[in-house]
Amino acid sequence: MDGTRRSRLAERGRVEAFSDGVLAIVITLLVLELHAPEDPGGMLRELLDQWPGYLAYLASFGYVAVIWVNHHELFSRLVVVDLGVLWRNLLLLLTTSFLPFPAAVVSAAFQHGTGSDQTAAVVLYCAVAAAMAASWLVLFHHLCHSAGLAGPDTPPAFFAAERGRSLVGLAVYGAAAAIAVWQPLVGLLLAATLPVFYALTSEGWERLRPSRRTSARH
Repeated sequence: MDGTRRSRLAERGRVEAFSDGVLAIVITLLVLELHAPEDPGGMLRELLDQWPGYLAYLASFGYVAVIWVNHHELFSRLVVVDLGVLWRNLLLLLTTSFLPFPAAVVSAAFQHGTGSDQTAAVVLYCAVAAAMAASWLVLFHHLCHSAGLAGPDTPPAFFAAERGRSLVGLAVYGAAAAIAVWQPLVGLLLAATLPVFYALTSEGWERLRPSRRTSARH
């Protein structure tokens, strides 16, 4: 790495702190979609009628939590960041900060909407989630071609392999959106499996490899 480029690199701490703040705000905004009942004598019914909102909140909270864990795992591997990482990280935060909107639309559609409303809501949710997966893809792609940003124990090949996780997300969200045209609830349930996948692989594909080798020995 030449001296001019090195002088323009920044420590990752400020990027992590800023990102943590944005994700904290996103999680806070999610709960604003839950409303206190206002009908005297019918509060229990109103609370029960909001069940899609509770599910949407829990699912979205879990998703943002998984994003935060993955973000932390990624930046713990970096020593410094360059301008490319800064811009791509902002793109990731942009797509993540948009998540409360489709979550609210899904909640409203399954509470009060028709079948076509539910389809539109799930397709919107999948589109936003796919955009989020694409933002991870461009970030991983940049890192695998940017030597000197990661620590010595993380080769560029690690980030190249991590692009596969983003491609899985793009494929599954696309399939979920297509299924939602006929069965919105099935499409939504399929989309809901992706945060679980990203939680299990938050340390990367390599986390799964030792278990395979161990099982092979036995």
